[in-house]
Amino acid sequence: MNTWTIAQLGRRLAALTITTGLTLGVAGCSVAGREHDRAVTVGAGSDSSTLRAQQGRAGAPLAELHGQSGLALTITSAERDPAGYLTVRGNLKNDAFVTTVVPAQLRGGELEVLRTGPSLAGATLVDFAHKKRYYVLRDTSGHPLTTTGLSTLKAGESARVFMQFPSPSSSTVGFQLPLFDTATITITG
Repeated sequence: MNTWTIAQLGRRLAALTITTGLTLGVAGCSVAGREHDRAVTVGAGSDSSTLRAQQGRAGAPLAELHGQSGLALTITSAERDPAGYLTVRGNLKNDAFVTTVVPAQLRGGELEVLRTGPSLAGATLVDFAHKKRYYVLRDTSGHPLTTTGLSTLKAGESARVFMQFPSPSSSTVGFQLPLFDTATITITG
């Protein structure tokens, strides 16, 4: 039977803790390295703006855009529906360590939309091949067909978002949101 002193137990526990930490750290670097290989950094736009483009991986986001104040928009789908509309879905997340106010610029500058409150109505699609810009659709009351009511996001909080547009002719379009860089996305359906 081994009798260990408290000091010996403490040293063994410390060694075990360090070994576990190093193992988890190496595993985390491996995952981060794979994510970095998939990332494409965009030089234009604000200092914190980057874009991650999909590179043929199942379940991968179509694009990830970083904006101001720690906000990140991950576009998860862009699907046409039979009625001739295109719905872009994603997640808007606050990656900052403090609560962030969702900028008013995201709703665009149209007077009719400004009266409807916070939204993502400032989003647009650009069909580069046909030289056309598509704006978020509005209902008969002038309300944008997009997520509304976004005012603040707490640290680490995310919100599912959507934007609905007329369906462009091209399958590859530019997605723009004020204060974020342009992302090239591929439409499905």
